[in-house]
Amino acid sequence: MVESDFDYESITLGLYQEWIELDCFNNGLATFSEQDFIDAGLTAEHRALIAFMAVQETGHATLLTNMLGETAPPQCTYNYPYSTVREFVDFNQILTRFGESGVWGFINHLDSREVGQLLAQSIATEARQQMAFRQMSGLFPMPVWFETGIPQSWAWTFLAPYISSCPQNTTRLAWQNFPALHVANQANINRFSPNDTADYVERVGNRTSDPAVSTIPEDQSCIHLNVSGVGCGPAISRNRSEPLSFPGKQIRLSWDAPGQAVGPNNSYITATSAGAPQFVAWVSQLNLTYTPLTVTGNNSGYTYQPASEVYKGDPASNDTMFIALTDSDLFLTPFNLSMINPHVAALGIFQAG
Repeated sequence: MVESDFDYESITLGLYQEWIELDCFNNGLATFSEQDFIDAGLTAEHRALIAFMAVQETGHATLLTNMLGETAPPQCTYNYPYSTVREFVDFNQILTRFGESGVWGFINHLDSREVGQLLAQSIATEARQQMAFRQMSGLFPMPVWFETGIPQSWAWTFLAPYISSCPQNTTRLAWQNFPALHVANQANINRFSPNDTADYVERVGNRTSDPAVSTIPEDQSCIHLNVSGVGCGPAISRNRSEPLSFPGKQIRLSWDAPGQAVGPNNSYITATSAGAPQFVAWVSQLNLTYTPLTVTGNNSGYTYQPASEVYKGDPASNDTMFIALTDSDLFLTPFNLSMINPHVAALGIFQAG
């Protein structure tokens, strides 16, 4: 059904995403007991919901496999970053975020309108999954007016580090893997005062999409606090008095050098064609906003969260969003955002809300 190389590579990326979601949802259910879920404020009914999400993914994977034919990639072997239920649901709200955004970024560039139609009906379900995982994580379920689209190479950059190996002769992807961008003071969603998060040590690992550490001292945690504006246990909605981040906050960054082996069998190498980074690009909703990067050392620096709005009353920097280091402040739109790729030095996830 795919009609061009572009469609083939894009749908293949989508299938890699569907496979990891299918595996990850089932892995969490197999790894953690019903009591583990109860201790995290979740119930057997939440487990049943996640199990149904996994069944949804079998349908999505079947759809994309049928589009690609006999060269469609199979399910691979993955390495996950979580050790608690709380970290599992946090990881999945990030995983489904870049999975959904990766499709919105290319869907209207597909040569086959028929493929685009079917894919849209699939990704709309993933958007619902992402919101459900945000609710299980005690986050506000839908803090933006518009969802974000990102280029295929961005989605592949975020996804590839979690794939350990794939069967022999699995179709390789043509998309670029960028170096990782790390937020030193990334807010820990499990703290009742998220802006007290310590630098670097409150992510479970060093991959840009790793979840926040949940095993912080109980007197610093909001998971079991049933207090309006403070608690962050699972709920239909949470409205926290202290935001995870805010305009004007100093954001401390570090980034990897290119040339790192990532992805299945470490067979992909991170690369960039950008010059020395000068800006931080903030990609959320309909907006691409740049702030100056102040370099403080070897592959380290800082910037300040922008106060830009999409429309009046809608802060652009919110939700689980995307940031990049660039050598230029090129003006782009959601439709042609991929033109930023030659200027990207490193890519990261930012937990703004």
